[in-house]
Amino acid sequence: MSTIEIDQASRWYGNVVAVNGISMTVRPGVTGLLGPNGAGKTTLIAMMSGFLAPSAGSVTLDGTAIWRHTDAYRAIGLVPERELSFGYLTGREFVRANAELHGLADPGAATERALDVVEMAEPAGRRIGTYSKGMRQRVKLASALVHDPAVLLLDEPFNGVDPRQRLHLMTLLRRMGAEGRTVLFSSHILEEVEQVARQIEVVVSGRHAASGDFGQIRRLMTDRPVQYVVVGDDDRGLASALIAEPSVVAVSLRPKGGVDVSVSDFGAFTVRLPRVAREHGIRVLELTPTDESLESVFAYLVGG
Repeated sequence: MSTIEIDQASRWYGNVVAVNGISMTVRPGVTGLLGPNGAGKTTLIAMMSGFLAPSAGSVTLDGTAIWRHTDAYRAIGLVPERELSFGYLTGREFVRANAELHGLADPGAATERALDVVEMAEPAGRRIGTYSKGMRQRVKLASALVHDPAVLLLDEPFNGVDPRQRLHLMTLLRRMGAEGRTVLFSSHILEEVEQVARQIEVVVSGRHAASGDFGQIRRLMTDRPVQYVVVGDDDRGLASALIAEPSVVAVSLRPKGGVDVSVSDFGAFTVRLPRVAREHGIRVLELTPTDESLESVFAYLVGG
């Protein structure tokens, strides 16, 4: 069993900081690396897999720095997000090439074992260029597993995969975590992470925002104040009435009409809003969330 330790790791490109002072521990089992697009997830995975050196801090596998450490590379399997550019190879040829690069004693047998694990033995004789997105993901996974690594890193493995293939990949990852491998995969969708990962690490704008099991992360997200715009036929009266509600944190009038409302308990607010409006003789014309994007949720976690 292996553990990856990231200690105050940063990575920058000129004046651009991709990862900023992140510390986290990735242990055996399945860990989800959650964050919006552009958060630094791919850079983190590149440092964990030995493809990038940290500009500052350290990234170690079982206490040894990963960068330029050949033995560490033998223990790591990587499934990158980028599409395969070897469409002219068959799936079997692609997986076997990786087995030979690792110098395995019996690359043929290792190739067939890896293809069997991901249920790709039958179509492995076809060229990769004819594969569906899900099949390409599975053959990439077979290539990453061919040397039986203790650590498996996957960058957005569910992107563009149909529901049946997604379910199959999720089942595979859970099984590998249960076998004692250290599995980390990145995603920008909380629901994907919840279905697979025991532990979740949240990153945004290159920083570590939160850490915990999915229940803890879900509570952090749902307990935050939520912003809405309420438009009625009497904005001032509505604002005055809403500020008295326990579920409302703050209200302000919008210059062009409507009321900005910050809500701490969405459930209570949805029950009370129509009642308050009726009690004060106000017609509610529109209720619109203003910050329901993942980016706003992650930004809240960073600031909290």
